[in-house]
Amino acid sequence: MSESVILNVTGMKCGGCEANVTGKLGELDGVVSAKASSQGQTVQVDFNPEKVSLAIIKDAIADAGYTVVSV
Repeated sequence: MSESVILNVTGMKCGGCEANVTGKLGELDGVVSAKASSQGQTVQVDFNPEKVSLAIIKDAIADAGYTVVSV
């Protein structure tokens, strides 16, 4: 069972930023997929809530150097 969430994220400016965010999220056990859009300033994450929480996902984005502004 997986859930999907779209997060508004500031600070992404290019494809490299998108790759940085998706790579960081891909390291988390429980993240099924992640798609970042620097143009839309969003990150769509499909994840298994039994393995990873939304708070951990937000922390991973922050660790990559970006800011989650809302869910």
